[in-house]
Amino acid sequence: MTELSHRFERQFRTDAIFAPKGTTPIFTTRPLFLEIGAGKGKHALSFAKQNPDKHIIAIERTQEKFLAFKKQADGENLDNLTAVHADAIAYTAHHILPNSLDGVFILYPNPEPANKNQRWLNMPFFEFLVSRLKAGATITIAGNIGEYIDEAQKLLDEVWLLPYERCVIKSDSVRTHFEIKYLARGEVCQELTILKPNYYQTRFDDADGQKSNQAIQADHDA
Repeated sequence: MTELSHRFERQFRTDAIFAPKGTTPIFTTRPLFLEIGAGKGKHALSFAKQNPDKHIIAIERTQEKFLAFKKQADGENLDNLTAVHADAIAYTAHHILPNSLDGVFILYPNPEPANKNQRWLNMPFFEFLVSRLKAGATITIAGNIGEYIDEAQKLLDEVWLLPYERCVIKSDSVRTHFEIKYLARGEVCQELTILKPNYYQTRFDDADGQKSNQAIQADHDA
């Protein structure tokens, strides 16, 4: 039995999630990054332009925001950016291989004030997301609500047992439209950069899971 590197008890049920319609896996030889909740794509577009040697998959669920994002992405014609209109959990569950991501961005997520269990580090999906990271890869979470960052830090310390760095975001940062708005109002924005160590074990690292995802890629390559 795998000795888990965390203390989170609930388990993510991949068999209960359907693949989003019209979506397919992305296979690339470039380092691969994922952005969850890309909004109108400001960060994803900037990242792709500044890092032509990397590929970013940017997912947005809201149709209005996605259409604005897709229009800009099509105009830029960047071959290292994939804009996806889908639920990020479903897309990741079906289309992201284990040990394949070099980084994940979750910038200014909905703090879910009515249901803390819907916050990313309180969800079983977070374990699955970590399993998709390469050793040494990072998850960057940014927010303007101190209590949200405090809670995430506590969960990293006591439940997920993952190393991280916490910092205050510079007042001239312009990564997302939300970030620009919050900083212009004088709010303190912070981020956690979470590292996956090479020893970290999840319930999604087993050989069967690796084999099934490798089979998907083999079929695609064929």
